[in-house]
Amino acid sequence: GFPRTLGQAEALDRICEPDLVISLNIPFETLKDRLSARWVHPASGRVYNMDFNPPHVQGIDDLTGEPLVQRQDDKPEAVAARLRKYKDAAKPVIELYKSRGILHSFSGTETNKIWPYVYTLLSSKIPPVLPDEEN
Repeated sequence: GFPRTLGQAEALDRICEPDLVISLNIPFETLKDRLSARWVHPASGRVYNMDFNPPHVQGIDDLTGEPLVQRQDDKPEAVAARLRKYKDAAKPVIELYKSRGILHSFSGTETNKIWPYVYTLLSSKIPPVLPDEEN
């Protein structure tokens, strides 16, 4: 997400005035598990997730047959440390947007269950884009 720090929020304020901020509250363990299940093909940057987007053959890129690697910062211990650091840095950002009355928070563990609520909020704030023939 962005902004992740108060400094980034202040920099954003200098170029625009956010009027809607979405915060997704996902349990620590869910985030840790998802991020720790991420593997990449270094040459292309293709990303696989062993839980919901695994390669056809475990540990092998679908297109090249080359080995996949897990980045150091995606290993469980590193993910846990990153999440703790993020939580500490993001807390003042959340409070800032909450105090402005523009923060909308959604909680859950599954995208397909959270998305309809986020979509409804966004649809109420952003007018639909009509095809050219309807304009």
